[in-house]
This record gives sequence, C-alpha cells and structure tokens, in this order.
Amino acid sequence: MRIDFDLLDRQIVDLDGYLVGKADDVELGVTDDGRPFVVAILVGHHALGTRIGGVVGRCMAAVARRLHSTGDPRPVRIPFERVAEVGSAIRLDVRHELLDTPAMELWLRDKVIGRIPGAADAGE
Repeated sequence: MRIDFDLLDRQIVDLDGYLVGKADDVELGVTDDGRPFVVAILVGHHALGTRIGGVVGRCMAAVARRLHSTGDPRPVRIPFERVAEVGSAIRLDVRHELLDTPAMELWLRDKVIGRIPGAADAGE
C-alpha cells in the first residue's frame, strides 16, 4: 500500500456509507524492527495545513486554530484498525456518530451552509 496513492485525499465513508471527510494526513508508527506502519488517519484542516506546509498550509492551520473552540485544534483521529476497506474510498467499520467532527466543518455548517435558504430541507 502506498500512503500517497491509496490513502491521502481519499473520501472516508462510515459503515452506512455516510461521508465522514477526507484523509488529510496519516499518523505513522514504527515496529520494533524499524518498519513504518499507519497508526491512524487524520481528518481536518489543521492536519491538511500541516501536511501542505508553506504559506498556504500555515494559513489553513491558523484558520483551523481560530475556529476551534478550545484553541488547541487536533485533527479527527481515526485509528487504522477501524478501516474495513481501502478502495476508491476508505470504508470504516463504525458509524460516523462515534467520530468527532472537525471544527471548521461545524463552523461552515452553522455559519455558511445553514444560512442558505432551503438548506435545512436538503435532507428531505
């Protein structure tokens, strides 16, 4: 498996097919014999900004920090053992209700999308 090709920037869906987010970064660990392995998939603008780096990445991370209620934005961390299948999307073996939602997505939902006329009826 190649992290850059098989995991990063793939859509993540839960057990029921609900869109959870996008794989913005990964957390790696190292086995006792020195081989790297994926510990978790990271979701959120702070993780993406850190991965991108440079001016754009620092701006993304700064916005994520500003919108986060506690001032310490940590990306949503999905343990890799929760991954059921890696294909055109990353399918999890849990429902989205058991995962956190990135602060920027909550802000966009409440402050932008929620103010669009008819947005409350979109699921009907």
